[in-house]
Parts: sequence; C-alpha cells; structure tokens
Amino acid sequence: MRSGKIVNVYSRFIGVKYHKPHRPYLLSSIVRRLRVVSLQAVEMATVWSEKMLQLLRKMNNFHSPGSCRARCLRFMVADQQVGWILPQMAAILRNFPDVFDPPNDGALSLSSRLDTHSKRSEEVDRVLQSLRRSDALTCLKGWRDERYDVMARYCDAPLMSMERSATSLFGVRRYGVHINGFCRSADGGLRMWLARRSATKQTYAGRLDNLAAGGLAAGMGIGDTALKECEEEACIPAAIAVKARSVTTVSYTYEEEEGIFPESQFVFDLELPADFQPRVGDGEVQEFYFLPLDKVKEMLVGGDFKPNCAMVVLDFLIRHSCIEPDTEPYYQEFVTGLHQTL
Repeated sequence: MRSGKIVNVYSRFIGVKYHKPHRPYLLSSIVRRLRVVSLQAVEMATVWSEKMLQLLRKMNNFHSPGSCRARCLRFMVADQQVGWILPQMAAILRNFPDVFDPPNDGALSLSSRLDTHSKRSEEVDRVLQSLRRSDALTCLKGWRDERYDVMARYCDAPLMSMERSATSLFGVRRYGVHINGFCRSADGGLRMWLARRSATKQTYAGRLDNLAAGGLAAGMGIGDTALKECEEEACIPAAIAVKARSVTTVSYTYEEEEGIFPESQFVFDLELPADFQPRVGDGEVQEFYFLPLDKVKEMLVGGDFKPNCAMVVLDFLIRHSCIEPDTEPYYQEFVTGLHQTL
C-alpha cells in the first residue's frame, strides 16, 4: 500500500479528513494516536497481570513475610508432621489432654497411646464433636460428614482420617480433583466450559468454577473421583469422562483467621466433542458457560471466580500457550505461585 493510501486510511481512523498538503500533520497525528492506543493496551495488560499476581499471593500468603507461620506449632502424628496449628487452636486443645500432648519444642502431638488409624480417627472425631456442640469454632458450623485422609505426603499410608470442615484447624493438606473441559473449533482455537456454583453452596456460592471439581474423600482414588465429579456435577457419561487426562497439580497454602489451608489439586484436561453440552446434575452447579479463552482470561481477574479454580484455569492458559514468557512479565511468578509446596 502506498504512503498516501496509508495516510488516507488512518486519517479516517483518527477522524480527520485527508488532504494531500496535510500529510505531515496527519502522519504525526497518526503516530501519536497509535502510541496512545499502544500505551493503553500495555496498561490494560499490566493491570491484568498485577491482579493475577495479587490472587496468587493471597492464595500463598502462608509463605509471605509477616504470616502466622512463625507462631504456628507443627502438628505431629506418629512422629510425622502432618500440619500446622495456630496458637489459639493449641490453647483449645489443651482441654483434651487424653488426646493431645502438651506443646513441646514448637510441636503439638497426638497422644502416642493412639497407635492405630481407627483410634486416632475416633478420638479426634470425639474432640471435634465436642467443639462443634460448643459453637466455639465457626468452621465447624459447616460440618460436612465427609472425611479426608491425613498423612505427611500423598504417597504415604493415611495415619488417620478427619472431618473435612475441621482440616484447616490442624493445617493438614487437603487434596482435590479439578477437570478443565474444552473444545477445539475448526480453526484450532480453544473454548472452555465453566460452571457457576449453586447459590446454596457452603463456600463461594454463585462463583465461577471449573467444569467439574471435588475434594478427594478418604479412601477414594484420584481417577475415580474425576469420573464421579464429571457424572454428578455435569452429567458427563463415563465413556466421555474416561478420556480426561491427568496433566498437573496446582498447590498452594493460605491462612485465614481460624486456620491454615495447604491444598493440592490434581488437574485433568478433558477435550469434549463439539456437540456435547454438560447438564446440571447434583445441584452443586446452577449453569454452564462455553467461552473463548480470551474471554475466560479476562474474567479470571474480575473477582467472579472461586480463587483456586482461577488458578487451575491460569495453569491451563499457560500450558496451552495463551500466556507466554515473551509477553507476560510475571510469567515465572505465575508458574511458581501455582506450584508451591509447604
């Protein structure tokens, strides 16, 4: 395209009628306008990056300077550290000396007389039921009647099991399974299925979520949990759900007023047929959305996502090169923030 035609096109863009004698003025106006547009685009990208980084820092605030970590007691079971306990929780547990030994050398231990999985689980449950009746702890008002395994590492044999709503009181690691549902368009572009949580959910009601997700209950396998959540939450037949591929884990640790939340999510990608549409199943989801990845990325920092689900989506965007190190200044910080260990 000749320079006169270029100027003519861009003069319409900036709203000025083109006359040949005005070419130098128009060229400088075009350069200024393009510079403004470029700066605006950079500013918008920087705002997105900063907001994403803030979310990751919040979800890893136990690792931050000034966190409660220095004041916490190590929670020990059978001489293995399985969690962290806040000082105020340790003070409450002093009322149960037959179950918990007095704090010693920065640690609080389950009594050594509880030497089997069943003894530990039953005695700790007795303590928790007592605390639940007293209404002393807010988190126990959300009692689930769902138990989580307690162990130092996922590959270890469980030392005991514990009521899900109480795990943060002892800072024991919680595991979950999240499934990214996506489709490829004819031109190779990706679109993602997102779920909106039910308005009656105990936590993060009405927030955006992954296609399907759930906690890893005691005794359940990771793959079985993925199939179960796909069927229950999104009515995905087993013949399709079984094609989900395990791709990574997302791990983080954050603190809140009543406890510590070390969590690891096993992440699956499930490429769905173009004509498949998930349906609301067990009532934990109210509706589904099918969105292009650019829109999904934009929504990540809008405050509408359940935070750990936003992290799972961020990981998907990185793995599928929607976020790249040449253009994202916090690329390394993002990757690190998605894979923190305790």
